[in-house]
Amino acid sequence: MEEERGLTRIGVSLPSNLLNKFDGIIGGRGYSSRSEGIRDAIRAYIVEYEWMERETGEEIGTITYLYDHSQRGLGDKLTDVQHHFLDMIRTSSHIHLNEQDCFELVVMKGEGKKIKELAESIMSLRGVKHVKLTTTHGGYR
Repeated sequence: MEEERGLTRIGVSLPSNLLNKFDGIIGGRGYSSRSEGIRDAIRAYIVEYEWMERETGEEIGTITYLYDHSQRGLGDKLTDVQHHFLDMIRTSSHIHLNEQDCFELVVMKGEGKKIKELAESIMSLRGVKHVKLTTTHGGYR
């Protein structure tokens, strides 16, 4: 990663519940300030993004995501997105968490870039609250 130089002050708007959770985490991990925690979180995000950008060849992976099933039309959109990637999807599981939230796990095998494309398609949908992509290529090559 490139050497960091200087500091730039920015303003960020966050919902209070998200900020409260973040403050709890950084306090528990011993950060001296929010800024230090935010810098570390941004570095981790950049490293993960850059790693995903380099993915080539066949991979196996999972996409997990949490979404608001009361978001109008979201269930149909999620199904449509998955149908575009049927050749890669090996299985999926759907869990109803409460009156509003659902959790899904999708297991895939295929071209790394297509797996990333599926994850990004899910991330872009309004009402999707959290998405996590995990891939590996170990053992089956």
